Amino acid sequence: MSALDPFIAAKLKRNADGLFAAVAQERGSGAVLMVAWMDDAALARTLATRQATYFSRSRGQYWVKGETSGHTQYVHSVRLDCDGDTVLLEVDQHGAACHTGTHTCFDAEVLLGPGT
Repeated sequence: MSALDPFIAAKLKRNADGLFAAVAQERGSGAVLMVAWMDDAALARTLATRQATYFSRSRGQYWVKGETSGHTQYVHSVRLDCDGDTVLLEVDQHGAACHTGTHTCFDAEVLLGPGT
């Protein structure tokens, strides 16, 4: 797998572990599906394959979304935020995005809703 383009790498701000946040947003609906972590290699793999590739902090390894579950993310676009510490992936989600089996990780508990 090729390395991350140095031009892109220079714009990234990583935490002490060399990671940055990755937000997966559903193409079309705009729903935020999940938040995960990436490093330079995970981003390079995602850009090269259009398959969302993340870094698991708990397992200390890379994982391609849907590789074992079949719940894949096809990446249409990747954007870097203004601070350089978060990427936004616009994806087609096939199956559940959340490890709990739900479409999004953000439907469990509403802390503040419209008009409340």
